[in-house]
Amino acid sequence: MRLGLALGYWGRGPDAGQVPLAQEAERLGYHSVWTAESWGSDAFTPLTWIAARTSTIRLGTAVAQMAARSPAATAMHALTLDHLSGGRLLLGLGLSGPQVVEGWYGRPFPASPLTATREYVDVVRQVPRRRAPVEVDGRFHPLPYRGPDGTGLGRPLRSITHPLRRHLPVLLGAEGPRNVAQTARIADGWLPLYWAPSRPEVYGDVVRELPPGFLVAPMARVQVCDDVAEGLLPVKAMLGFYIGGMGHAARNFHADLMARMGYEAEARRIQELFLAGRREEAVRAVPDAFADEISLVGPRERVAERLESWRAGPVTDLPALSPDPHTLRVPAELNA
Repeated sequence: MRLGLALGYWGRGPDAGQVPLAQEAERLGYHSVWTAESWGSDAFTPLTWIAARTSTIRLGTAVAQMAARSPAATAMHALTLDHLSGGRLLLGLGLSGPQVVEGWYGRPFPASPLTATREYVDVVRQVPRRRAPVEVDGRFHPLPYRGPDGTGLGRPLRSITHPLRRHLPVLLGAEGPRNVAQTARIADGWLPLYWAPSRPEVYGDVVRELPPGFLVAPMARVQVCDDVAEGLLPVKAMLGFYIGGMGHAARNFHADLMARMGYEAEARRIQELFLAGRREEAVRAVPDAFADEISLVGPRERVAERLESWRAGPVTDLPALSPDPHTLRVPAELNA
């Protein structure tokens, strides 16, 4: 199991410690560093900044949101960064949810998310292959566009820029069993959310039959500390926000996943509190047991013991949300 460093997305502004942390991860032998985006900083620009200050560590987006860019624009970002980094890009994509897609990007959430994802990946694959002009007879991402409000002048185009690699690794963030099954068919890897080593069945039977070489890279909080309860507080804060605020009360994929993991009543209570503006109570309502099973928190010996269960399953890469250089060193030493 390879180690990664997960940096997430910015809050109020850039974190001056992220580049030194990525450099330390590279020095320690970490395989990858990952950025994200929600409705603030983008995923690609920080990776470009990190790429210029590192030399070997892979550069992953976990995730770049599909609604943020047309698939051709995403392929252009990917092709460009792959060149500038010497072929280090891992392209992680995610659909997000209706609240973000419609509220931030001003686009309709696709009526058929699986179809929209499949078409998106098709375009992203075709661009760097450069075998022919890109054409997709799609419902959501047609190329060229031939809709009734178009000019009718669009024609298939081939990328001017030749790729460094014709096959860019594509990973998908997927939560529901059908989405995970499609991910195993069309992508090179999967970015699970809330991975618990003891509950792979939550994502469906496909987890037991993944293709050879398929990447499974769940993000997890890793923190070496004496007080487990205190170390879990950032995990609970994240869960309170995602379960309570990253979606509508009637349609929240994160809350639905937590429910499938056996915490349905708790998930609905977190939503209720968060949407009522009682955010601190929502965080406190996150069960310690749930936060604990999806993270690696505690003294070194506890982290070492629990790390074995992550190695034993299908996980190939562990992008770790590691808050400090000391914590960063411990998994490297344990994984050596």
